[in-house]
Amino acid sequence: MKVTLVSLFAACALAIVGCNGNPRNNNPGEEKSESGTPLTREQIQASSFDDLFKKIDIKEVEQDVFTLVNSDFTVLTSGTTAAYNSMIASWGGWGVLFEKPVTWCFLRSNRYTLQVIRENGTYTMSYFDDEYKGDIIHFGTQSGPDKMKTHNLSAVQTPDGNITYKEAKLIIECKIAEITSVSPDDFYDEQSRKFVVDAHAETGEYHKLLFGDITNVWIRK
Repeated sequence: MKVTLVSLFAACALAIVGCNGNPRNNNPGEEKSESGTPLTREQIQASSFDDLFKKIDIKEVEQDVFTLVNSDFTVLTSGTTAAYNSMIASWGGWGVLFEKPVTWCFLRSNRYTLQVIRENGTYTMSYFDDEYKGDIIHFGTQSGPDKMKTHNLSAVQTPDGNITYKEAKLIIECKIAEITSVSPDDFYDEQSRKFVVDAHAETGEYHKLLFGDITNVWIRK
């Protein structure tokens, strides 16, 4: 598969994402208590997955994909409650492949989280409000399993058994559809070509394109 498919998925993204500037509430990612006041971190940590999230269709997501991926950042997580790993991805999108809603991410080949995703076959893509930006940046400043011992977020299993975080505002569960390698010959922009060549010099492999079939979507209640 050629990496030029990236352009197709970027173009398709808006077709499945509601780019509506008027969300249902002032902050759709902010969990409210019965009194209407925001829950504290302690209250979120004490809540169950069912207390915090409701399932929706991917077409009902109101935040635009460009803000979610490029500004809010995607937190990719895979594994089990006994051993899971997370990383930040800021390149990717959502679209349609083989008549199914899918996500795609452009990942460096040596990411430990990518290895865990391969081993488990499923993963979550989680998005957070700005107040948690410092917490999720932690997943991008360190590599390997040790970083998971020092984060401050509250890991939780979805009903399907995938790992995400209670503090998330949006969760997309995915099943691996394809992992493919890019090639410098696929790029028509010299800067992009140089980027993947330089990365190959560091890792011995070219970047990977991870495509995932969307199985469930959850937002904060």
